[in-house]
Amino acid sequence: MKRIVVVDYGSGNLRSVSKALEAVAGAGAEVIVSSDPAVVEAADRIVLPGQGAMGDCMRHLQASGLEEAVRHALAEKPVFAVCIGLQMLFEESEENGARGLGIFPGRVIRFPETAMRETSGRRLKVPEMGWNRVVQTCAHPLWNGIESGAWFYLVHSYFAAPADASMIAGITSYGLPYASAVSRENIFATQFHPEKSAAAGLKLYENFIKWNP
Repeated sequence: MKRIVVVDYGSGNLRSVSKALEAVAGAGAEVIVSSDPAVVEAADRIVLPGQGAMGDCMRHLQASGLEEAVRHALAEKPVFAVCIGLQMLFEESEENGARGLGIFPGRVIRFPETAMRETSGRRLKVPEMGWNRVVQTCAHPLWNGIESGAWFYLVHSYFAAPADASMIAGITSYGLPYASAVSRENIFATQFHPEKSAAAGLKLYENFIKWNP
């Protein structure tokens, strides 16, 4: 049986992520929410969920002993990271100067005030909260069955600015274009929340469960 572990490092949204995965996992997979490093080590694939502050999540990872298990998974297992989970993969964040895992080169930055206007001049609110389009910038197995420009749900004030543009798998525009999906080898990560994104989000999780990078 395929064991999918949703890592509990103090982030919110664990239940909705696990329920979405269970909805598409099928009889051959088991979805577990855990903060136990041994359970994470034994997983076949892991999901790093996201909601909250990056610094708080990183401190919980370190204090709980989860960081080493997560790093091992990031090196060798299929990993799906969501929102804060995506941001933690990078080197650092403008949010209180938090340090990330440094798996991906680049920084996490706040939406710049100077860019927060529509073409009509209307002011855009931060955080971005609601549905927006994700334009796919590369072919990837996780995009199978999902059209480029599909709508996904986002709630965030910060976004990743990868140092390597070839990692960008999807772009969203909110005042300015930014990377809303990134990928490299065994890792796929989204700034948006698939578990809150109806059919397109469930399809993304289904593709992840079938994915063999």
